[in-house]
Amino acid sequence: MASTQSIADASLTGTPIAGGERTADTSALYQSAQIRYRHELVGNVKIFYREAGNPTAPAVLLLHGFAASSFMFRNIMPVLAERYHVIAPDLPTFGFTESPARGMYSYTFSQLATTIGQFTEQLKLNKYALMVHDYGAPVGWRMAVANPARITAIISQNGNAYEEGLGESWAPIQTYWREPTQENRAALREFPTPESIKWQYLEGVSDKSSVAPDGYTLEGLQISRAGNAEIQLDLVLDYASNVAMYPVFQDYFRRHQPPLLAVWGKNDPFFLPEGAEAWKRDIPHADIHLYDTGHFALETHAKEIIPVIRDFLDKNVK
Repeated sequence: MASTQSIADASLTGTPIAGGERTADTSALYQSAQIRYRHELVGNVKIFYREAGNPTAPAVLLLHGFAASSFMFRNIMPVLAERYHVIAPDLPTFGFTESPARGMYSYTFSQLATTIGQFTEQLKLNKYALMVHDYGAPVGWRMAVANPARITAIISQNGNAYEEGLGESWAPIQTYWREPTQENRAALREFPTPESIKWQYLEGVSDKSSVAPDGYTLEGLQISRAGNAEIQLDLVLDYASNVAMYPVFQDYFRRHQPPLLAVWGKNDPFFLPEGAEAWKRDIPHADIHLYDTGHFALETHAKEIIPVIRDFLDKNVK
């Protein structure tokens, strides 16, 4: 398969790439690669989302995690849009999505899944491949359990579903789960801060100059919005509900055997490689790729990862 750059170049020039069957219709390719920026009102949440590709093509839904937004998919969307209808929403309280204040909306993973599920229905996404990262994973797993026939394939970039994947960095969070006191909540005050977010982007990356500052700077500004830190601590507490549902998620994997690709930053301090490898227990043909980077593998290894994702989708989604 051609490199990410050659695919992107071909999209804009109409030049066929080696081994591919690219059309020379430059205008059509350019239009498919163009990203549109839209909003969809779902209940009392005004969801911001990025969209690219032909709406009649097979759909791919991209769900980001913490501390990120649909911005994390900026490099992959134009490539996938050559053949797929690609949609990347910002979850409630993330990115440019406009969501209610704390107390006016239930900031739980169950409610996030309900909102994003309704979002897909309003956009008439009846079937879609699911790409998840971090918080996007339990949101996606809940959606898959609720409507398994809608999921055509799964790609996980450091989006966990197994207890083996939980690293030591979870220790203070797990203490808060066991004893949700104000003292234990206060011990996590540094978690939803710009400094902590920057650390998450850089930790486990050998060449830190390869990480563009755009992502962690943007997310640092978002986390600083009034009231957002408290919402994030609510979600940290509710993450325990995801771990409690791991057996349910794993049962879905075993029963439905969705095509699954894991592209994993192996130096992630939160989600360990063991979490990716564990899929082979439930989906023996799961395709597992580990990369020498951290939690935000697409920030440093897009050139290596995007062709793997494209090839996986081309083989499994029609």
